[in-house]
Amino acid sequence: MLEKAGVNVSVVEGTFSEEFRGRIPGAAADPRFWAAGVSVVVHPRSPLVPAAHMNTRMIVTTKGWFGGGADMTPVFEVAADTADFHAALRAACDGHDADYYPRFKAWCDDYFFLPHRNEPRGGVGIFFDELDTGDWESDFAFTRDVGTAFLDVYPRIIRRHMTEPWTDAQRRAQLVKRGRYVEFNLLYDRGTLFGLKTGGNTEAIVLSLTLVPVRYGSRSPAP
Repeated sequence: MLEKAGVNVSVVEGTFSEEFRGRIPGAAADPRFWAAGVSVVVHPRSPLVPAAHMNTRMIVTTKGWFGGGADMTPVFEVAADTADFHAALRAACDGHDADYYPRFKAWCDDYFFLPHRNEPRGGVGIFFDELDTGDWESDFAFTRDVGTAFLDVYPRIIRRHMTEPWTDAQRRAQLVKRGRYVEFNLLYDRGTLFGLKTGGNTEAIVLSLTLVPVRYGSRSPAP
């Protein structure tokens, strides 16, 4: 049912390269860093089940902050799925700050965009970075709640569609969308760049790359 999926947990420390340190807040003054994160990437076999991504992280240089978010990328959008996904994330945000949801949703819409194609990658969700309100416990609790909201809502959406039959044409549309996903990760994604520049596990970082040729298809869900 899942073509490629992974949960990556990382706790790393080191020194940013001279080339990269200027892009990270606080690293120009001292290039040493510590970072920890959890990343979930899911690419279903069925084109009727949305792909999804969730990441939460904390980075410390001479400054310290949280970042992350959760997003869902449907090939064929279903209004009820989108509404439920947003409702779960809105509840996580509203429990901490009424401004978070509209601000982080807009950030997601802007962030998950392909300028070279002038089209969205397809992200439905929230994104935030450099979150440091001065209250570490509150920032950590919010970041944790984003993860738990994703853990609650996304499996429910999977179960709605996992047994629905699908066609070769729908599968081909999925692979085109998957290509857009990969383009974004390799060209623009901050987490991908951070992982590659800090010696991360390459196979984990490029998890979204497809294993199948474009002509691969099936008219029914995999057993």
